[in-house]
Amino acid sequence: MMPLRATHAKLALSALGLAVLTGCASVSLDQNINRVNDEAGSFTGGKLALARTLDERDQRAQAAQALLAQPLEQKDAVQLALVNSPSLQTLLAQGWAESADAAQAGRIANPIFSFERMVAGDELEFGRALSFGLLDLLTLPARHGGATRRIEQAQLRLTSDVVDQITRVRQSWVRAVAAQQTLKYAKQVYDSAEAGAELAKRMQAAGNFNRITRAREQAFYADAATRLSAAQHQATASREELVRLLGLDEAQEQTLKLPERLPELPKQPMEPQTVALQATQARLDIRLAQSALNEAVKAQGLNMVTSFTDIELTGRRNTTFDNAEGTRSTARGWEIDVRLPLFDWGGMQRDAMNARSLAAANRLEATARAAGSNLRESYSAYRTAYDIARHHRDEVIPLRKTISEENQLRYNGMLISVFELLADSRDQVNSVMAALNAEQQFWLADAALQASLIGKPTSAGVSGGGAAAAEAGAGH
Repeated sequence: MMPLRATHAKLALSALGLAVLTGCASVSLDQNINRVNDEAGSFTGGKLALARTLDERDQRAQAAQALLAQPLEQKDAVQLALVNSPSLQTLLAQGWAESADAAQAGRIANPIFSFERMVAGDELEFGRALSFGLLDLLTLPARHGGATRRIEQAQLRLTSDVVDQITRVRQSWVRAVAAQQTLKYAKQVYDSAEAGAELAKRMQAAGNFNRITRAREQAFYADAATRLSAAQHQATASREELVRLLGLDEAQEQTLKLPERLPELPKQPMEPQTVALQATQARLDIRLAQSALNEAVKAQGLNMVTSFTDIELTGRRNTTFDNAEGTRSTARGWEIDVRLPLFDWGGMQRDAMNARSLAAANRLEATARAAGSNLRESYSAYRTAYDIARHHRDEVIPLRKTISEENQLRYNGMLISVFELLADSRDQVNSVMAALNAEQQFWLADAALQASLIGKPTSAGVSGGGAAAAEAGAGH
């Protein structure tokens, strides 16, 4: 028989080994958030955090109120979303939960203790058994590695989701400010059209206008009224979209003030070489696809064994009391339970694993091939929008201003009528609206390019630009 001290030492070593083995992958909320702030610092400014206490919520509410006390610039809109948006808070909580679930998958299952009491005549028997999965224990290092990889995937997905949410805030802010500016100019066109229609009505009554000339002015007035209504709705819809993304309540919405106009265009656009240098070497989309492939390959090796069988080890200790003879005996031992692959050899499980690994490999290849294409497309949209907006600013608007000044001189010299002067005024406002639309397209493309640089391809939302807006406005 083994000495008592040696037995205790063996048990202690066994317990220590189990304690070391069960010290598996773990993750905390701070780890997740610090990871996002490190990798997406240009988006979060290092200020992303999850409010878990009442004090933290109060502090965030005060920060939101301070941001709302002044006209909200784009960078302030991002900070407001970070401290106030329940949607962003939801993303952080879900990312934490996903990482915790991934860490849990890498831990060994708790052992099962069973106790039984059997009576047979004068005999009373107590049985105790402690069981655990032997394969779970043997494959624990592999499962620990799998859990670590799944945590990595969860953190990458969280970073990608946060980048996407902030990009949506940036683009929504651009649309809201541009819609507010467009509404202002639409009102000017409407006022001009209303004055022209009233004057045409009086001129016809005086016999100086025929019906078709008056009808043209009235038709333009009706069209201007329609465009004004559409602009009013667009301004409301764009503002409400921004309100939702910022997570504002009714009171906060009432205090929200936007700048009167979009920012000035940069003096110079980003060059392709600069974009190539700023494009992160470890793009989120490629890293996520690579991590998924690694996980599929490692899981395939791990599950190859478990698809065939499972093994459970049980240690037993049975104590029997013979009341008739007043004796007590103890039986000790162990047993192994093995699942026999008689009906299912796990072929379908292995086929599924092979298919998942193949899909992950092809997904990585597709993502890598598409990464450069997405970046080139985003840069093309950015550069095209910049060139169009600059063309309107440097060429179209100055030409329209010159034409307007010349027409004013001609009107003063009684060379053109007031209706021609009104028509020229409307054309000038329409040119300004087209230039504004071009600026909006640029800032939308700029936000999309910033997301593409980090590896989160986003639609630039760039349309035909100023030309389309000018054609829509040229209703005279």
